[in-house]
Amino acid sequence: MQLADMICGNFPSESSFFNYRSSSYLTEFFQDAGTNYSHDGSTRNRWVAETLRSILNEPQSHPHFPSDAFSLVIRTLMDQSDAKNEASERPGALALLNTALSREGFEAFYAPDKKCYLRHIETATVVNAFANPHRPFSATELKKREQLNAHLDNVSEDEFIAEILLPLFRQLGFHRITSAGHKDKALEYGKDVWMKFVLPTQHVIYFGLQVKKGKLDAAGASKSETANVAEIHNQVTMMLGHEIFDPEIGKRVLVDHAFIVAAGEITKAARNWLGNKLDASKRSQIMFMDRDDILNLFTVANLALPNAAAPEAQSNDDLPF
Repeated sequence: MQLADMICGNFPSESSFFNYRSSSYLTEFFQDAGTNYSHDGSTRNRWVAETLRSILNEPQSHPHFPSDAFSLVIRTLMDQSDAKNEASERPGALALLNTALSREGFEAFYAPDKKCYLRHIETATVVNAFANPHRPFSATELKKREQLNAHLDNVSEDEFIAEILLPLFRQLGFHRITSAGHKDKALEYGKDVWMKFVLPTQHVIYFGLQVKKGKLDAAGASKSETANVAEIHNQVTMMLGHEIFDPEIGKRVLVDHAFIVAAGEITKAARNWLGNKLDASKRSQIMFMDRDDILNLFTVANLALPNAAAPEAQSNDDLPF
């Protein structure tokens, strides 16, 4: 009902941070939010509350987060162009909204793109933050992508894991992300990182990451900045055949899928070699991510660049998540 009153604008006009919406404007609001709900003429705030309940029951991209449609409703409500009786950053409206959301463990905030996002307070995970990583990028996003690309030329493998991969996979919704660390890799059977993902059915899938700083190629021998894909294949096969201990359930489990992640390029020859090497069952277990994939995902996720990548371009106030 609190959210419904905000959407309806049921506050004294001279002190309200939200625009008043009559029946037709409520229908227009939910259309702008990408839904097909139309006001039926009943009491406005009660109708909006029931509509929000229906939206919350729509399919979710994460079992414990609100639906994508609900996030779009919040984003529409907090559009900065609708600011009333305050600045465009809408601090008053944001405070009222967060009073309601915090009871459910979420908070709303504005990212540098000036759009309103929801964040899960306990895990700091942003709800429905991801857009298509292959869409055209804005000038700001392209600059950020270039800064990260330059940074990847100078990072060590451990820095690549800690500064780039761990924040990215946390943002993607993976849990219990554990890095073996450079000293302990011999004890981890080739796994640089392991993590798990909880499906909407509550089933758990375990992932292992084999990470390389440079380029992966199918050349006969590894060079200084190039890893041989046959060596990676052996490490991944070892990874899939050994158990890991999950302390949350107190059991040892097998890794279900493996990511081969390269901070450089995975060449076409390397991909073809693996495609020919793997049988149909293992092919579904092994996935690839190279530098372009990392750059695109990191950019659309709107994650903060590592300090070393843009030491003068960012302040704490600029960090979106």
